Amino acid sequence: MNKKNIILIGMPGSGKSTCGVIAAKVLLKNFFDTDLLLQGLEQSRLQELIDYKGREYFFSAEENAILSLKLEATVIATGGSVIYSKKAMEHLKELGKVIYLHLSYEKMLGRINDLTTRGIVVKNGSSLLDMYNERIPLYKKYADVTINCDNNTVEETVAHIVNSVDGENR
Repeated sequence: MNKKNIILIGMPGSGKSTCGVIAAKVLLKNFFDTDLLLQGLEQSRLQELIDYKGREYFFSAEENAILSLKLEATVIATGGSVIYSKKAMEHLKELGKVIYLHLSYEKMLGRINDLTTRGIVVKNGSSLLDMYNERIPLYKKYADVTINCDNNTVEETVAHIVNSVDGENR
């Protein structure tokens, strides 16, 4: 088994966690969700962190959680806002291959059920569309591979993830 990590980045609803678990099984790797790590470290749901401690605290806590990672042979699903931290993204790029699961704004809206509990960081006075447009260039900047997930089933996205690492002995 190759010890290289696969790091999934993308918008909320893009399938990072769902596809990451399945890809990990196919690739014979472990699976790790950084949102769950952050919740465990903070003993709080993501949305509660944002609502009660604020965006800056959330970003700092997320960055610290990412910087604590020392994983091998793992598919890592990240929170959608991880790309706001240059330090966190540099650390993740050192850990492995970064795959951006791209989703159109319309598809993202269709996949997100409840914005008030999801743990999505949006600047005060900004819309979800503003957040989307702000993040897209950052995802592209850090991605080693981009997979367009708009019309994919979970299985198709997993197949693209697997194919993007197949030539590297997984």
